[in-house]
This record gives sequence, C-alpha cells and structure tokens, in this order.
Amino acid sequence: MARYVLAKLGQAIFVVWGAYTVTFVLLYVLPYDAVDLLFDPNQGDLVTEQDKQNARVYYGLDHNLVGQYLHRLFDAAHGDFGASTRTGEQVWPLILSVLPQTALLAGFALVLAVFIAFAVALTAGYTRTRWLADLVATLPAAGVSVPVFLVGLAVLQVFSFQLGWFPPTGNDGFAALVLPAVTLAIPVSAPIGQLLIKNFDAGLRAGYVTVSLAKGATRLWVLVRDVLKNAGLPALTIAGVTFGNLLAGAVIVETIFSRSGLGRLTETAVRTQDVPLVQAVVVFAAIVFVTVNFLVDLVYPLLDPRLRTRVRTRTSV
Repeated sequence: MARYVLAKLGQAIFVVWGAYTVTFVLLYVLPYDAVDLLFDPNQGDLVTEQDKQNARVYYGLDHNLVGQYLHRLFDAAHGDFGASTRTGEQVWPLILSVLPQTALLAGFALVLAVFIAFAVALTAGYTRTRWLADLVATLPAAGVSVPVFLVGLAVLQVFSFQLGWFPPTGNDGFAALVLPAVTLAIPVSAPIGQLLIKNFDAGLRAGYVTVSLAKGATRLWVLVRDVLKNAGLPALTIAGVTFGNLLAGAVIVETIFSRSGLGRLTETAVRTQDVPLVQAVVVFAAIVFVTVNFLVDLVYPLLDPRLRTRVRTRTSV
C-alpha cells in the first residue's frame, strides 16, 4: 500500500511541476519580451527604455532563461511566486485572501452536482415508463451541451430579474450563493449523471438484482441497497476529475454574478497581463486538482475490495 501511495504522490508532484513548467514556457520563453507584458499597452509612449530595464532587473528577467527558471522554481517551491505587477502585493497571499469565497462556491456546487446527478439517475432507473426514463436520461446530455455562461444568464434572468427570489450580484449571504452554485453545478453534474445512468442500467440487468426482485424486494430498495454501491464507485472518480471544471467554471460564474473570488481574480490577472499572478493561479489550480484526485485514489481502494486486492498483489511482488 505504501508503494501505491508513493506512486500516486509522485504522479501528483509531476503534474504540478509540469503545470509550472508549461506556464513558464508560455509566459517567459515564447518569442516576445516578457517586460512588455508588465506595462499597459495604452501607456507605451510614457514608458522609457530605462523603465523597462529597471523592471527587467527588478523581476529577474535580465538573467538567462535557465537561470530564471531554476530561480523561480526554487522560490515557487517555497511558496514565493513574486509580486503582482498590477498591485505590487505578493501573489500567494492575494490568492489566499479570495480563496474562501471560491472554495465555498465550489464546495456547494459540488454537493449540488452530486445530488442532481444521483436524483436524475435514480429517477431514470426507478421509473418503469420507458419514454419517461428515456426523457430523464437525456437531461445529462443537455447539461453538457449548454454553455455555463448561458445557464448563468438564464437563471439570472428568471430567478433574479423576473421573480426576484435571489440577488443578482454580490457575495453577501446564502441567497447570493444559490444561483452561482446552481449555474456551476449543472455542467458538472452532467457527466456524473451520465455515468450513473449507464451503471444503473447495467446493474439492473445483473443476476443478483433479478434474484432480489424475485424474493420480493422493491425496485427502489434494489437500486439503493444493491446497485447504488457498485454504480457509485466510478462516479466518485468522475467527481474528482470534474472538480477541475469547477475551478474553470468559477472564472465565468464569478464574472457573471460579480462575485469576488479566485475566478474573478484570474479574469482580472489575464485581462491586465499580470504574469506572476497568472502563473500562481495556474499552479494553484493544478495543486487543487491533483490533491482532489490523490484523495480519490486513496479512498477508492478502501471502497472497492477488487482494487484493494489488486494493490496488495502488486505491492507484494
């Protein structure tokens, strides 16, 4: 088991290192002067060559690329991604200051996504009316097809501007969290729901389900008691993978609903070409993504005896 954990930990570190390296190449190595990104293009006439040289020295851009990469990588490993070129603040504390709002939004959206996925899958599996089951089974495909911004604008128009049930913008209170979380949850729930419906359908055709039904068990009891456990394990993996979609979707959702958070900070950093902040956000997103998937990889063998036996067999060789 220790070798399995160390292997997954090594993969996680490799992914974070890869994200940092790719970001460095895109932001610093491509054939343009990275110093130009530090200044507002509209103020080009006001920036002198001496100003650019001073900025180049201040941000360490006067060294060769290998030296810059190793120096920045060493600092990043110690949590130092430098200062924002827009505000002058250290970027890591800047990210941590807005993280609680995005974490709250992402966590609530993930809970909603899992609830929606299981509700749709259980409804499709429970109903005996074929056309109704097929209609419910098409909902996840519709959720994947509709863009996040379109869902956000639709729920904003209906539940905020027309009905007035929820505030359209802001971070204050639970009511302001509902519409952004629903907007974020719908596309995330779709792949989980699709997988659950497929697994439920396969599970209901299994022999042990036929035996349970023959013994008098209800269809709902069989779904919850017998089919759900086997169908839920693959969905757990998908939930971990799609967690990255929450971070990506937060950029759009927080912009639509004018929420202060990591997504809004990322949008501002990209728009203002704040290179250190963009790099820190990408690395932070990679850390969150691999951490969630690392935890899923650790939990999966505990829930699935087949994988637990396979891991023990491999580690004993």
